[in-house]
Amino acid sequence: MTSTLRPATTTEAVKRPGRWLALSVLVLAVLLVAVDATVLGLATPYISEDLKPSGTQLLWIGDVYSFVIAGLLVSMGSLGDRIGRKRILLGGATAFGAISVLNAYATTPELMILARALLGVAGATLMPATLALIRNLFHDPRERSLAVGIWGAMASAGTAIGPIAGGFLLEHFWWGSVFLINLPVMAVLVLVGAKLLPESKNPNPGPWDLISVVLSLVGMIAIVYAVKEAATHGFSGTALGVGLAGAAALYWFVRRQLTLPTPLLDMRLFRNRGFSAAVLADLLTILGLSGLVFFLSQYLQLVQGRRPFEAGLAELPAAVGAVVAGLLAGRAARRFSVRAVVSGGLAAIGLALAALTVLDRSTGYPLLGTALLFVGVGAGLSFTVTADVVLSSVPKEQAGAASAVSETAYELGAALGIAVLGSIVTGVYRGFAAPAGTPSGAHESLGGAVEAAKRLPSDTAQELLTSAREAFVHGLALAAGVGAAVLLATAAAAWFLLRGQRLDGSSSQPSTIVAGSAPDARHSECSAYSETSDRTHDVTR
Repeated sequence: MTSTLRPATTTEAVKRPGRWLALSVLVLAVLLVAVDATVLGLATPYISEDLKPSGTQLLWIGDVYSFVIAGLLVSMGSLGDRIGRKRILLGGATAFGAISVLNAYATTPELMILARALLGVAGATLMPATLALIRNLFHDPRERSLAVGIWGAMASAGTAIGPIAGGFLLEHFWWGSVFLINLPVMAVLVLVGAKLLPESKNPNPGPWDLISVVLSLVGMIAIVYAVKEAATHGFSGTALGVGLAGAAALYWFVRRQLTLPTPLLDMRLFRNRGFSAAVLADLLTILGLSGLVFFLSQYLQLVQGRRPFEAGLAELPAAVGAVVAGLLAGRAARRFSVRAVVSGGLAAIGLALAALTVLDRSTGYPLLGTALLFVGVGAGLSFTVTADVVLSSVPKEQAGAASAVSETAYELGAALGIAVLGSIVTGVYRGFAAPAGTPSGAHESLGGAVEAAKRLPSDTAQELLTSAREAFVHGLALAAGVGAAVLLATAAAAWFLLRGQRLDGSSSQPSTIVAGSAPDARHSECSAYSETSDRTHDVTR
């Protein structure tokens, strides 16, 4: 068999000077996205108190960022291929910093929702561009594997740094400070990146299809909006109409991709069983997790009375577990099997969520911390291995599209999770029995109840807070039960769908990948290792 390894002289020739310093610039973008995704949960009680959003508006503040990113990731990755990945990264980073100011100084719930949506547009430019630029900087497979590993570690670190940094800022400054920390990071990224990052783009990308962009964005937002409305207010003509319109837009998007000579997303990727199973597992896992995580910070602060910084530290076991498990996941998958590690990781998350169904106002931290640790370990195992499966299941030239699909599944799962499980929490909460004279805003959110209690007599205020907190915890426990059921069902499905799958992309079953691929070339030891290393950043985000 002919070796696919390049001669040493060739490898040395393509090593770009300053590549490691350039990598440090790129990981700033990854760190920033991870931090921004985690600080909002801590800031939510303060935003609720200051802006007084309704329960529905509060959910939109939490999930519109993910909606927009989910709808635009594939489009923005395709745009970067056409106009240049460095150009779209620096432009998106500049916009991200500017829009962060709008988030920090939002004065109404409507303005906050708009600001979060615009931040999602800017955020959608960052992840696909950074991945493509890292692959362009590091041509040597071993160096690129190390570079992507560092990138993944920073993404996982961001999930731990976000709550801690956010908690510190919230204890000393107002809630807008958690968004302003983006500015100095983005300034360094843009100024240094302009000098160190090389430009790269597809020399023959084909036209950027604006109709496909609009269809994907409209379809995803409409579908999730319909799910949110149905879960919160019950089925209605409006929710049904919007949902059908979204489904029609996505159907049109798929049909259009199948007819375009250079589609934004090659739908034939989904013919591969391993690829489809990994993407589906990612989506359902995040769906089962995200709604609970969104409300957990409110539980720690508004129910158990922890300070923001203390609440951030309380969530640390999940990030630590994810980092450690992610480093061991590949070795475990090769020693046992892909399906054993993925299914085991998902089952661990499901069992941890099941343990949280006994949550009450006085639940001690040993139970909560242990559950979070198991959630992190399970996520580190499953996300790392499914990310490897996603890349190694497709031909090398389609790795970028596969990465965008995986990112999109993650973001869409987050949006749907907040919409569905968050709506369960909100729906249960709104029905609590309030004492006479309670303002209507107390039924919209727990933060609203805490704010209303400040203006009531002490006995009435205590009765209100007790009833509101019990209802919130009951809704949270119910959401944890639903999430546990989703995760355990996903674990069972992954056991069957990933049967015979290996990390080098091969399978004991006949593959249904796009015709014309060359197994010997694609699955050589060198190329498989370098390709499957490219997505280890997905341990947690």
